[in-house]
Amino acid sequence: MSKNNINIKNRKAKFQYEFLDTYVAGIKLAGTEIKSIRAGKAGIAESFCEFHNGELFVINMHVEEYSHASHFNHQPKSERKLLLQRKELKKLEKEVSNSGLTIIPLRLFINERGFAKLEIALAKGKKLYDKRETIKDRDNKRKLDRIKKEYN
Repeated sequence: MSKNNINIKNRKAKFQYEFLDTYVAGIKLAGTEIKSIRAGKAGIAESFCEFHNGELFVINMHVEEYSHASHFNHQPKSERKLLLQRKELKKLEKEVSNSGLTIIPLRLFINERGFAKLEIALAKGKKLYDKRETIKDRDNKRKLDRIKKEYN
């Protein structure tokens, strides 16, 4: 498995949230954590981001224990610090505290230099009627694609 084809997505996010702004953040990881991520053994489906003392952390991100590690293995669901520029952190913290928005991870990937990166979004939760609208749009697009395929 080459290092560039790790692309772990949060599929629920697009359905449950409306994205306002996206960022790419580095993650502070232990040695066994990056090895597990490179093996594709991570999940961000139930995770979210929080501020603690002006620093941004991803909470509830699951990284499986590395199989070839000894007793120095990491905890699968520990908090992991996200690395962003100070200006971006201040902007995000202000948005979250003032307007009640949330920060959610969208995608975990390995960049061309071999570092693990997390694409995060400043998001607003969708209401029930927004979710119904999303389902309706998806069904209409599917029907239209089906009609186009039959026509060709």
